[in-house]
Amino acid sequence: MVFNASVIRNEELADGIFFMRLRSEKVAGNAFPGQFVNIKCRDSLEVFLRRPISILRTNPEENTFDIAYMLRGKGTRILSCLKEGDMLDCIGPLGKGFTLPEKGERICVVGGGIGIFPLLFLLERSKGVDRTAFIGFRTRDLAVLQDDFKKASEKLVITTDDGSLGENGPVTVPFLKYLETEKPDRVYTCGPVPMMKAVAGACTEKGIFCEVSMEQRMGCGIGACLVCACKIRHNNDYTYERICRDGPVFNAERVIF
Repeated sequence: MVFNASVIRNEELADGIFFMRLRSEKVAGNAFPGQFVNIKCRDSLEVFLRRPISILRTNPEENTFDIAYMLRGKGTRILSCLKEGDMLDCIGPLGKGFTLPEKGERICVVGGGIGIFPLLFLLERSKGVDRTAFIGFRTRDLAVLQDDFKKASEKLVITTDDGSLGENGPVTVPFLKYLETEKPDRVYTCGPVPMMKAVAGACTEKGIFCEVSMEQRMGCGIGACLVCACKIRHNNDYTYERICRDGPVFNAERVIF
């Protein structure tokens, strides 16, 4: 679904990390946690491909949705310069989202860096459940949305690689320690591949339902170009599935990292 969205807010949360609020009834009323939008940054061959960006949250009453993104090149730098009232050409909502938990369940989310963004949408949509969030950053200066995660969860654990905020070390350390005494009903993770691999492996070993949200460079964003294919277990063999169309969310047991 192609649409034009108007920029409501666009501000820097931390060094090189931006938050944008957009107005679109199509996304606000239809998006599901884990889905993304594919954004055209400019009508130019200079940035020909769209940029896939996870949906951070929606507000159907206001017909708005939020995204957050990191500066990584020409496309995202163009996005960072947009002002209120500017229009963006978007496609979405796209992809397969998370499986929402059932009431009364205990869930955990484990996110690293910009991989935390789709997990906030999931937490805010998960009602009547006990929510524990583990989020990790490289350093305090890159830590964002802590207050939002605190409001959306019953327990929040923050880590930084240099110990400048929260616990010192990778986010997998307190999560794996948590699993020594607790067994949540569902775990959801998004972030660096080594982190997701560790989370997925631990959950598979303990028989815990786990979903991973894969991040990958994309071409078309709708499943036609096969640029974002990932290796997926199929019976006793493997196949390739498209992150943009078959994902980005997959059952952790199926992904071959």
